[in-house]
Amino acid sequence: MKFKILFLVPNPIGTIPGQRFRFEQYLAYLSQKGIDYRICNFVSLNFHKILYKEGNFLKKCLYSLSGFFFRIFNIIQSLGYDLIFIYREVTPLGPPIFEKILYYFRRRIIYDFDDAIYLPSSSNVNRLIKFLKFPRKTRTIIKLSSLVLVGNRNLQSYSLQFNREVAILPTVIDTEAYKLIKKQKKEKICVGWSGSLTTIVHLSLMKEVLKKLYAKFGIIIKVIGSKDFKIEGINIQAQDWRLDSEIEDLSQIDIGLMPLPDDEWGRGKCGLKALQYMALGIPPVCSPVGVNSEIIEDGVNGFLCNDEHEWIERISLLIEDSKLRLNMGLAARRVVEERYSVKNNAPKFLKILEGVYGKRNN
Repeated sequence: MKFKILFLVPNPIGTIPGQRFRFEQYLAYLSQKGIDYRICNFVSLNFHKILYKEGNFLKKCLYSLSGFFFRIFNIIQSLGYDLIFIYREVTPLGPPIFEKILYYFRRRIIYDFDDAIYLPSSSNVNRLIKFLKFPRKTRTIIKLSSLVLVGNRNLQSYSLQFNREVAILPTVIDTEAYKLIKKQKKEKICVGWSGSLTTIVHLSLMKEVLKKLYAKFGIIIKVIGSKDFKIEGINIQAQDWRLDSEIEDLSQIDIGLMPLPDDEWGRGKCGLKALQYMALGIPPVCSPVGVNSEIIEDGVNGFLCNDEHEWIERISLLIEDSKLRLNMGLAARRVVEERYSVKNNAPKFLKILEGVYGKRNN
């Protein structure tokens, strides 16, 4: 079955974890199967370089206008494609005008999202444009779609209020790129976290825990995602996220952290941090929020912690017991290989696309 897909996405290829782990990893597989596709991003590479930096307000406005202008051409281009795949939204600002036009043109829309983007949110850098975000448009796009693709049950439950055609496809890891790492015996254990400028606030939940663990064990604390992250009294190895060294940076971690608030936003997360650690054989220690409780079997392939006492106790166990770290890391890797790998989920992704295309032709 051959067809053509137009991907309408916010950011350039290879720049945002959500895009990379939701659909970009499947592109090579689609090409192997003879599927033609085109990717059109709203944010240009030059725009992306300044998007999350302070200032440059006029440049950001001009780049945004350019993005809207090119979206008009994308709508015209859509007439030559069988399926339209929208990740998150066609435009990051404003109401769902382009999505409504696509629906009016009878385009078959597959809508994919992996966060609770229907909740109000904006980065501190771009908080002045918060009123232009229109988070309520998510429900409208869901209604207009032929199929909604989400990363967990919480997002599915929300989507089913507005569309009966909702499928779950988990966020997955390329286990050919993420190899099981062999840990060398070393003097100090590295406890680490990886994320972005928008999720660094979650790590702040761990400040007291990290202070106590640092005082007790003198551990190395590594933070990937914000070079400016600090905790008073602790020496932290903080750095910005880099695509070219992502796996190498993660591989330096011995114990991976994923704290989350138990709220609607936290329950909408799809467990990417935990899965990245697990794919490398790094035991994850996480909040039992949302999909984390499905990915992790407590005490087997990771730990789930409810309060400060449990965080300190479980991380301490892993710091003190190298065999526990090894066995838990191996169990974590097996879970990723069996349930959350690109290899096992790529055929499912293609089958979902074929199903929507098949209905178009019935």
